[in-house]
Amino acid sequence: MGRMVMVDEKFCFEEETQLTVHKTSVFYRGDGFVVYNPKGELILRFDSYYGPHGHPLPKDELVLMDATGNCLLTLIRKKPSLHQRWEGLLGEKTKNESPIFCVHRSSIIGRSNVVVDVYGDPSQEYHIDGSYPHRCCTIYNTSLESSSKEPMAEIKRKVDPSTHVMLGKDVFLLCLRPGFDSAFAMALVLILDQMFDDADIDDDDAKEDPTHVALDSSS
Repeated sequence: MGRMVMVDEKFCFEEETQLTVHKTSVFYRGDGFVVYNPKGELILRFDSYYGPHGHPLPKDELVLMDATGNCLLTLIRKKPSLHQRWEGLLGEKTKNESPIFCVHRSSIIGRSNVVVDVYGDPSQEYHIDGSYPHRCCTIYNTSLESSSKEPMAEIKRKVDPSTHVMLGKDVFLLCLRPGFDSAFAMALVLILDQMFDDADIDDDDAKEDPTHVALDSSS
């Protein structure tokens, strides 16, 4: 499988890679994310800032940055939208910038998966199945060129290697197939975090979602 570059080739790894994602509010009040590669180096980040009176700013626009704070993707919530539609722009938002992908729920009723449409490239169409609040879901390539659903990335809980204890949901793994753009995958994580509320489940509920499918490195 070739590289699936959405942002930059430097975010596409040659081997199957596990990134560690921290949902954190260490520096600012509010939700933020930092992403580390297997060497422990910061590669991606997202900060949610608060206004002057302590009220959170609207989360209709999210900015995914690299380690130095450069804008990689701007994610915009489209309103009104019963399917919770989001669009992704490459770099900073400008007046004439066109989105390169959109994300939306497949149905407004009951449990549904999430659909990712990539504009202008029929070889990149994705579905996200599973439970993000449980940190147990898989991003599949479902393009017409693929004979079956091909897992490209997986979100799963992280286990402390020294104690063999499963960590809380604020620390989890983003597992990537070779060549899949990690910045694009992390943008999908940010959108999932907006779509689904962690408060819907208990933190000690470690039961895996029945739709969970692990990445098959042998394929």
